[in-house]
Amino acid sequence: MTNGFFDSVDEVTERLAATGYLASPAIATTVFLADRLGKPLLVEGPAGVGKTQLAKAVTEAAGARLVRLQCYEGVDEARALYEWNHAKQLLRITAGRGESWDEARTDIFSEEFLLSRPLLTAIRSEEPTVLLVDETDKADVEIEGLLLEVLGDFQVTVPELGTITAVRRPFTVLTSNAGRELTEALRRRCLFLHIGFPEEELERRIVTLKVPGLDAALAASVVRVVGALRAMDLRKVPSVSETIDWARTLLALGADRLDERVVRETLGVLLKHQDDIVRAADRLDLDAV
Repeated sequence: MTNGFFDSVDEVTERLAATGYLASPAIATTVFLADRLGKPLLVEGPAGVGKTQLAKAVTEAAGARLVRLQCYEGVDEARALYEWNHAKQLLRITAGRGESWDEARTDIFSEEFLLSRPLLTAIRSEEPTVLLVDETDKADVEIEGLLLEVLGDFQVTVPELGTITAVRRPFTVLTSNAGRELTEALRRRCLFLHIGFPEEELERRIVTLKVPGLDAALAASVVRVVGALRAMDLRKVPSVSETIDWARTLLALGADRLDERVVRETLGVLLKHQDDIVRAADRLDLDAV
């Protein structure tokens, strides 16, 4: 059974906005389709554009439970799916000396000794659930094979217990910064959404929402300067989250406009490499933006 969190694209837009997430039409439409079709949603794009926040916003809008698998190099089945509580099993075997192995095995490979990790937890959940597989591209490719069964049929096979099938499919979001190419097999199981940097008007609305009290003209200037920085050949261009951080910085400093001094003194909020800061300071023309 699918969740049926949303009845229309407009409802997605409105309910996400109520959580503080301003969704573009493409984002709202894809979220609606993922919900209606019961398909996992693969969200790809640069860091800091709101991929993880989208999953959190859907969770809040739907009144659901968030189950998160944070991927990293070396994450394995035991961390992602389940493992057995070996210490507790050993204590049980020790306490049951005199039993046959068949009796002990039946006991120790039971629910009491099963440690459920994010994927199995989401599959077994009977309440509305959002499963977030975050930064999927950081995990080894072997993890994708594990995800195929989970996301293809929304079921997990535990050899000692059998196949566990979801009673209520979790709304599933996989995020990727495109650090490596995900397999075609995984992509086929998902709806795809690319989130890039927002259009200037949308980013201005985001900044205004997230930084209440910021002057409207200053918010517009902030977004224009960030747009100019993104057009430069930098090692890392500013993300939306860094735009918001910069706006908050300017508000904290009491700045009422952007001038060369305040921009130079706060570039470290936007840019994270010294050579980027030097290049931006040399090339940024405030009069042009």
